[in-house]
Amino acid sequence: MAQYAFYFDSNKCSGCKTCQVACKETYKLPVNNLYRKVLNYQGGTWELNEAGSYVPNGVFGYFVSMACNHCVDPACVANCPTGAMQKDEETGIVWTDHEVCIGCKTCQTVCPYDAPTYDDEAGYMLKCDMCKAELEAGGSKPLCVTGCPMRALDFGTREDMIAQYGEGDTRRTGGGATARWSPCRRTRRIRTSS
Repeated sequence: MAQYAFYFDSNKCSGCKTCQVACKETYKLPVNNLYRKVLNYQGGTWELNEAGSYVPNGVFGYFVSMACNHCVDPACVANCPTGAMQKDEETGIVWTDHEVCIGCKTCQTVCPYDAPTYDDEAGYMLKCDMCKAELEAGGSKPLCVTGCPMRALDFGTREDMIAQYGEGDTRRTGGGATARWSPCRRTRRIRTSS
């Protein structure tokens, strides 16, 4: 079995949200539903100096493009009470069977990336499926990856991503962080009373 993975480099990301919009527009996602989210992290202060101008003190800012990480051992699949959350055996893609989903939001509760989102009108959960249908039809990469003008996103097998970018989840660089491929390895299980 192959395990597909995303790679993200925050040093290249300008925060333009093209990846987010490409996905939302293509799949006609409802308001407040996103498969990929671009988050902005910033901090530090500006201090007045003797000359009367402001100077940065520990100022930093960076963006993170986050979607489902299609975990090696996904908590959403392990905890879905109906089996609607599935993991493709050939690709490792985690996807939702909308015919089986009851919209209980258990997957959203256990996901460490807050990837699943609830569609109020349809009554079931939505999440990134790495453009599964397009990949099966012969496409080479998900829309978010091909749409990124700065090439901050990449996609391939987990092994290829490690070979190209190295092993690891994140590394600190200056004030920001560069996120790496990260199909999570741990499964958070919730206990329910019988």
